[in-house]
Amino acid sequence: MVLAVLAAGGVTGTLVRAGRREAEAEKIRLAEQARVQALRSMEAIWLLGDREFEEYVAELCRRDGCTEVRRVGGANDLGADVIGRLPDGRKIVVQCKRYAKHRTVGSPDLQKFNGTVRDEHGADVPLFVASCKFTKQARAFAARRSLVLFDVDLLGFWNSGTPLTAHLDLDIGRSGTNRKLQPDHD
Repeated sequence: MVLAVLAAGGVTGTLVRAGRREAEAEKIRLAEQARVQALRSMEAIWLLGDREFEEYVAELCRRDGCTEVRRVGGANDLGADVIGRLPDGRKIVVQCKRYAKHRTVGSPDLQKFNGTVRDEHGADVPLFVASCKFTKQARAFAARRSLVLFDVDLLGFWNSGTPLTAHLDLDIGRSGTNRKLQPDHD
């Protein structure tokens, strides 16, 4: 009887561990599937012009409950393409870069943005949105300066319905990747 209970316990333990491994593998598979779907949703975004991209980002802000949202980008915008208020009232200032997916945004672009976003525009939340990746140096700079970065992956998730506020507290120094995407070949 004791041996039967021990054997059953051993089998149960093995099954539980196997179930956990399977659940973890499924979680990883679903995350990868979501990432691929988010990237696919980006195809239309890469076809937008610069002003259209800025308006698209402004519309995403509005969708997620931001108020007083306006596109202000253009010549002499001092690094602000979209300005508004988050649902909690904080002022958000957004710099938008619609680049080809195989390009990257480097540290100099973030340094310029950082130089004006708080002093000139009074941002509580400085957000830099790009349709490509950020370099490792840019990500490190953003982490030191508390800049929020949305690369192509986060933009894809935002585009797919994940609310803006769900992304704002990510640790940009530890999340994401700086590996460039491959260009399309015709």
